[in-house]
Amino acid sequence: MYVLIEILGKQYKVEEGTLLKVDKIDKEAGAKVEFDSVLLVKDGEKTAVGTPYVKGAKVSAVVEDQVKGDKMLIYKFKKRKGYRRKQGHRQQYSVIKIDKITA
Repeated sequence: MYVLIEILGKQYKVEEGTLLKVDKIDKEAGAKVEFDSVLLVKDGEKTAVGTPYVKGAKVSAVVEDQVKGDKMLIYKFKKRKGYRRKQGHRQQYSVIKIDKITA
């Protein structure tokens, strides 16, 4: 069985036991999180599609860790003007593990 869920505006295909790296959720490591924004449930031959969400479907997860992504460098440059700027950015992510899917 797998489901499509929406977490902070992004869609993910998950099964039980899946590790996901999503945008930062303000919870400590070990905290339980529930998502009720389930868009689709596929169980063998049966498929339930929500309008927009499937009623009664929930996904339970545990926050495993808070991590930072790779450094991205942003350059700004204008030729012949002496204008150069360099800026770095590291996106923060939460690693979550899907525990239970109820549909």
